[in-house]
Amino acid sequence: MPQSPQSSPPTVVAVIPARGGSKGVPAKNLAAVGGVPLVARAVRECRAARLVTDVVVSTDDAGIAAAARGAGAVVVRRPGDIAGDTATSEAAVLHAMDAYEAEQGRQVDAVLLVQCTSPFIVREDIDGVAAAVVEGGADSALTVAPFHGFVWRDAADDAGVGAAIPAQSTAAQSTDRATVTTAGTTTGGYGVNHDKSFRPRRQDRPQDLLETGAAYAMDAAGFRTSGHRFFGRTELVRTDPARVLEIDDPHDLARARALAPLLDSPPSTSCRGYPHPPRALPTMDDIDAVVLDFDGTQTDDRVLIDSDGREIVAVHRGDGLGIAALRKAELKLLILSTEKNPVVAARARKLQVPVLHGIDRKDLALKQWCEEAGIAPERVLYVGNDVNDLPCFDLVGWPVAVAGAHDVVRGAARAVTATPGGSGAIREIAAWLLGPSL
Repeated sequence: MPQSPQSSPPTVVAVIPARGGSKGVPAKNLAAVGGVPLVARAVRECRAARLVTDVVVSTDDAGIAAAARGAGAVVVRRPGDIAGDTATSEAAVLHAMDAYEAEQGRQVDAVLLVQCTSPFIVREDIDGVAAAVVEGGADSALTVAPFHGFVWRDAADDAGVGAAIPAQSTAAQSTDRATVTTAGTTTGGYGVNHDKSFRPRRQDRPQDLLETGAAYAMDAAGFRTSGHRFFGRTELVRTDPARVLEIDDPHDLARARALAPLLDSPPSTSCRGYPHPPRALPTMDDIDAVVLDFDGTQTDDRVLIDSDGREIVAVHRGDGLGIAALRKAELKLLILSTEKNPVVAARARKLQVPVLHGIDRKDLALKQWCEEAGIAPERVLYVGNDVNDLPCFDLVGWPVAVAGAHDVVRGAARAVTATPGGSGAIREIAAWLLGPSL
């Protein structure tokens, strides 16, 4: 689809499918790597790509939608019939294209499929597949990485999925195939991209290329016609094999988090205040307001109930000292809680801090509070401990988790306290901000 000098630039839309359901890793697309949710990482790189006009996240999940919008994406609500385990990515992309064209009133020339479960995708890869289509004339393109391994297959696995093993006509050929028994069954392993009777050196073999699963580009008209991401002339865009990782299970997520400090480079501009470099602690220069969850952050998340049904929680005096110091430093403060419990309001009165409690959508309440107070969300430090705090994390510049918070919440935080909730975590945060003056 090369453009003439007189023609307008093509409309190139990157679609990121990110449904809420995930069996391998619960809330996978909101899991953080390098302190940034996976969906926000993908949006950030797509937005930075030279050729991408708009970034669309297709999702059925409110938390993912909030994170995507916060990172600068357009959100398309995915219908339930294409959001299940058996739904294809192609179906999500086609639906997102239709929704984008209807809303924006312009035709998509090229569409990208970008997977946020590939955490180390970079804007150069995204531009590479896009350029292959809009500038190089390819019909479709994908990212691949050089691969030098010998691939084996077990005949028992073939039988389990109904695959056919080619018949062998000579004894020499049969050395590279599974053994066919007198009962007609097959056993053993055989080489897929090699003959096990001949093992050439790497430099003597054709270069195999591994599909990374990270980024694809398609001519929009051709994609609509074929309904599949591979059609016509397919261009292969090579990427760094060190960055190839797809998150399918908790072990993949752990590896990604371990690799992030090595593979992530600080972006030149922030994505909603995400860290550069990750895990630095905030100072007074970074924030204008501190917003506190209550249960699990100012308490240890336990509730004692007396014989009359009254609930009692324990708080930490050190937190009261820290909050008083933050108030004296003239920072805006707010307690935000889903619990409609008299103890929350009583504690807020004691601390002389405004409170919003009994809130179903904390993120919406926080956004409205910021607007009314004239505070930029990226200048807010929000402290939380559980998954209902994640939408607020995706609104603010400084999401902070207390020690002992849910794993997903700690992973999504820009900083994590060393002190558990209810044991002085808020005082620790006050010390970050105020330093020796506390």
